[in-house]
Amino acid sequence: MSRLESMRRRLTAQIDGINWAAEQIAGLQGDVLELGLGNGRTYDHLRESLPDRRIWVIDRVLKPHPSCIPPAEDFLQGEAEDMLTELGSRGAKMALAHYDFGYGDKARDVEEGGRLSPLIAPLMQTGGLVVSQQPLVGFEQVRGPDTIDPERYLFYRATA
Repeated sequence: MSRLESMRRRLTAQIDGINWAAEQIAGLQGDVLELGLGNGRTYDHLRESLPDRRIWVIDRVLKPHPSCIPPAEDFLQGEAEDMLTELGSRGAKMALAHYDFGYGDKARDVEEGGRLSPLIAPLMQTGGLVVSQQPLVGFEQVRGPDTIDPERYLFYRATA
């Protein structure tokens, strides 16, 4: 599979996964957390899919497309550990989190997901969902939509 085809598969999985998760949390109270803003495409999709939810964003740098800059009060800039701790101190609770951090090095990405999972878990509402490209720990893994290869995108439910 070419890199271009792989990218198309990833983007399709991302869209299908977020749309599915948005439907699943329809009756659940809580905000949304975007972990990794990048260019802002996913943030833009979350804004469109969940217009009545506050969307928190964490990233090291603010470099999205100009149309995808989150409000200053919803953007936490810095290292993930510090920003997740900061968000927790604000008492925010998430119905949905999209985990999109990554270095492009699988071993490093898996290690980071494992390290950040215990900081994400307390932010989640019971029953909330985490949609992730990386394996996470401390959550119940659930099956996402049938259109997504279970190894392409991962879905987790917060149980506590």
